[in-house]
Amino acid sequence: MLTRLTSFTTLGINAIPVDVEVGVLSTSVDGKFTIGGLGDTAVQESRQRVIMALKASGYRTPMGRITNVNLAPANIRKTGSRFDLPIALGIIISNDTTDISADTLMDTAFIGELAFDGSLRHVTGVLACALACKRLGIHSIVVPTVNAPEAALVPGLRVIAAESLCDVVSYLTGEAEPPVIDAPAAAPSSSTQIDFADVRGQAMAKRALEIAAAGGHNVLLSGTPGSGKTLLAHAMRGILPPLTQDESLEVTGIYSVANLLPAGTPLITERPIRTVHHTASGVAIVGGGQHPMPGEISLAHRGILFLDELAEFPAQVLEVLRQPLEDRRITINRAQGTVTFPADFSLVAAMNPPQFSSATAERMKRRISAPLLDRIDLTIDVQPVEIADLQKKRDASAETSASIRKRVIGARERQTRRLKGRGISTNKEMNVRDLEELCPLDQQCAALLRQAADRLGFSARSYHRTIKVARTIADLAGSDALSVQHIAEALQYRQSVGV
Repeated sequence: MLTRLTSFTTLGINAIPVDVEVGVLSTSVDGKFTIGGLGDTAVQESRQRVIMALKASGYRTPMGRITNVNLAPANIRKTGSRFDLPIALGIIISNDTTDISADTLMDTAFIGELAFDGSLRHVTGVLACALACKRLGIHSIVVPTVNAPEAALVPGLRVIAAESLCDVVSYLTGEAEPPVIDAPAAAPSSSTQIDFADVRGQAMAKRALEIAAAGGHNVLLSGTPGSGKTLLAHAMRGILPPLTQDESLEVTGIYSVANLLPAGTPLITERPIRTVHHTASGVAIVGGGQHPMPGEISLAHRGILFLDELAEFPAQVLEVLRQPLEDRRITINRAQGTVTFPADFSLVAAMNPPQFSSATAERMKRRISAPLLDRIDLTIDVQPVEIADLQKKRDASAETSASIRKRVIGARERQTRRLKGRGISTNKEMNVRDLEELCPLDQQCAALLRQAADRLGFSARSYHRTIKVARTIADLAGSDALSVQHIAEALQYRQSVGV
């Protein structure tokens, strides 16, 4: 008897439907249990888990019969242990040991790893699978109980949460009713935010980070060790606008596939910040591997990628950032296919100012290329804070992150209205045509910008990025038109770092 069930494999952050075809034949010789369809080691090891789970659950095992499993389409590599559950169900149904409606199988997807005792264990990428169900018109999905809140994030999808293989059979035969799984409420914030009011001094750096948060721009903080660069970078997270529902699903999907979704947090509602050490490899940063997985730039999607000690990163590692900084995504080519991961992040980099010796300057130039620096919108010289200022108590009049965040949200709302219908939502995403249509320069602004570009040797990219920063400054001020003051302030943030 042939049984067909629907499951999914993941490629990048997307789920691809897989037909799990199970055929069981009686034989007078020793039986065989084969799994075909280009499965990895975890898929092949499913045989041991399925046999033990069937035996522990009181069902007939494949021993003494020929059991063939095909995971179609055969040209797509299958990874992970998520096929345990549909394979076991296929064997049970093919052995005629239960009465499960064919209509139920056609309208339901199954994913789950089996333990030897028949219980269901956590699997990765459940949100991607649930979204694929919605897209394909599949109305129900069976998942391990621990994954149910994640699947329930997709509206209109019936989520059947099961603790064990026996529970799944009982639910499908109608012997028991599955528990109702409601969409989870947003989890309360669990991170400790650094408030800007607690950061002494650094008025210009705070202003630059406010502009960066409002427009999604990239920032470089240059200053002596201990001047507060890392503190400022982490404080920036507290002034970013909250994630929208769609953005939360995007970020959650990435973390689900990467198996980094925090326990008890089915939906990520806070913008991520990823701090990367200078020993990280290029693959760790942009993603990849034999089975491509998201890297740090994708884990920082919709949030902040913080590179401390920028000058200590190998040049080849920094150069891989150039393309995703422009395109806001990274495409990885492997033998099994091409995978594209989202990478729309704000880069915040920190470095110590170069010592003006020929050897040091030359080393920095080799590591931090001009094209990479060209992609940084705001460069700030972070000066050390006086000890006397550190010893002062917190000023009651100091501006808090909450008040700055209100301005940032207001600026983002202005951008959303202005950019409606263009497929973008922040100033950093504007192309040349957008700038010409939405950011016209009067004679004074054009003259100032031309003079500065000639004196500082701007490239075309630097010229356009300066206009984008000026547009964000105008949004923070609530201005519809660019003025000389906005251009002048934007030019202040294109300082040289001596490399």
